[in-house]
Amino acid sequence: MIHNSIPRWTIVTPVVAWAAIAASSAAGGHAFYLTLLAALLAGTVFAAVHHAEVVAHKVGEPFGTLILALAVTVIEVALIISFMLGGGEEKLALARDTIFSAIMITCNGILGICLLLGGLRHREQNFQLSGAKAALTVLAAISVLALVLPNYGTSQPGPLLSSSQLAFTGVVSLVLYGAFVFVQTIRHRDYFLVEGSHDEDEHAPPPSNKVAMLAVAMLLICLVAVVTLAKLLSPSIESFVVDAGAPAAVVGIIIAALVLLPEGLAAANAARADRVQTSLNLALGSALASIGLTIPTVAMIFVFMGEPLILGLEIKETIFLLLTLVACSLSLSVGRTTILQGIVHLVIFASFVFFAISP
Repeated sequence: MIHNSIPRWTIVTPVVAWAAIAASSAAGGHAFYLTLLAALLAGTVFAAVHHAEVVAHKVGEPFGTLILALAVTVIEVALIISFMLGGGEEKLALARDTIFSAIMITCNGILGICLLLGGLRHREQNFQLSGAKAALTVLAAISVLALVLPNYGTSQPGPLLSSSQLAFTGVVSLVLYGAFVFVQTIRHRDYFLVEGSHDEDEHAPPPSNKVAMLAVAMLLICLVAVVTLAKLLSPSIESFVVDAGAPAAVVGIIIAALVLLPEGLAAANAARADRVQTSLNLALGSALASIGLTIPTVAMIFVFMGEPLILGLEIKETIFLLLTLVACSLSLSVGRTTILQGIVHLVIFASFVFFAISP
């Protein structure tokens, strides 16, 4: 990251995005215009994450981690709400599908790529076992309480939750995520740092006040642009999925993949540089932020609106979730990783994608 200046592309991309938004009424649904919007949406997400990282580095911990997590969560929630509002009953499960997809992408896709790339280049890589165990414990608790337990309540049929149950689930998820952030950034911060180091960024100078203020302004501009672009693109993405004959759950995979792509690339680069601890922090931290912050936000919105929300996973997805939690627990149980763990997680991820497209 360049700490004393803002890369030009992170400013130009959202400006062009807003210009494209302004031209939406004239462009209509032309294929070239929709392709341009999709490219600008991806670019603006990258720009937003970059500006959030600049601000996070300026303010330091624990607030830096919270800012980055909140920025990614705002993008994810904005995309979910843009697709769900006005979508009818068939969109009631979109939040569930997106959160579940985020867990599969981070804990199998991103983690698998990181372990494979790191193992190919460095054979074995070491990490802090205490930090990985802490993250997996919280992830298992939130994911089962929020995505499995709703199937077995009696106040509401099936995977639905009553308003009180939905509110309680949101509070519990927020409490667990807040406890994890406290442990990660204050109480046991050393669990998540490279062994022998007090700070992974100790040699990186923080950005100047001017750069940090510009990053804050651009972050807000990017977030609003992402919301608007998502609203413009949502009908076309849904039509594309339907025309391709794919299940509605594929929309959730697309949303999660778009949001997590920047952090996925950062995690892969860290693994290649023999910093697998950073890769694990990014992968597991993204999964926790996705479910620990998105669930409370979506729950609050739907409780306020009085609308039903499907959270309980179906049998096939529940099996994938439990398999992922078990595989992660075993892969990260000894403090060392090789290509074998990477291959296992990538096979699970490929199976998830295949059975999502071809149920």
